[in-house]
Amino acid sequence: MIVGLVLATAVALAAHRARALSTSGAAAAIVTGTLAVAAGWSWAIILITYFTCATGLSRYRSAEKEQRSSGVTEKRGARDAVQVFANGGAFAAMAVGYLIRPDPWWQALAAGALAAAAADTWATEIGVLARATPRAILGWQPVAVGTSGGVTAQGMLAAAAGAASTALITWLVRWPAIATVSAIVDGIRGCVLDSSVGAWLQGRRWCASCGTATEQRFHRCGSATTAAGGVAWLDNDGVNAIATFGGALFGAGAASLF
Repeated sequence: MIVGLVLATAVALAAHRARALSTSGAAAAIVTGTLAVAAGWSWAIILITYFTCATGLSRYRSAEKEQRSSGVTEKRGARDAVQVFANGGAFAAMAVGYLIRPDPWWQALAAGALAAAAADTWATEIGVLARATPRAILGWQPVAVGTSGGVTAQGMLAAAAGAASTALITWLVRWPAIATVSAIVDGIRGCVLDSSVGAWLQGRRWCASCGTATEQRFHRCGSATTAAGGVAWLDNDGVNAIATFGGALFGAGAASLF
């Protein structure tokens, strides 16, 4: 646990200096990283690999992505504590379970959770650059770039690649086969759950000044927006948390087959 705290603090501070994490995000990363290392080095390797890939993807053509989605997306830039826990909280919770009772079942749940986060991150960061018009996963109507629940072929392929990347690293660190299966299958299912909940339940808002649908409480024009549908308090971070814990539950189902 002490070694984990030292290592997690070093990585979090480096990420904070690189502006990948806000101050609160760095604090949250220290918590999740410490728990991961305490569960075992393989847990830490999987988590650090996810974070490194997510950070690299978020910076890839970042100016272009900001321009394409800035009128819709609520958060971009350095990840805060809510974002860290929404994406890595389920993985950390499974690490605690593994600490209490080491069992491959916990690894399957953890792999499903983190693969869902990876699939969603890859789909978001690569899909937003697609030339095709995004379509809502429910109803299939065209939506603005960056809208939660909007999908493209490019984004779906990226989601599969994100889940596969997690599956690969679980295999390389010699986690049990149920974890690798959970990562590739349940990571994709968790991403689909994310898009579906985002399209169905996530709070939607409207900027009367611009006549534009958005997820921002204050639009980029400076005007306050009004609720226009969905569950008002459920934002993208909440949807991500649902998807990652959903990925863990899907992983539990995969584990029961072995």
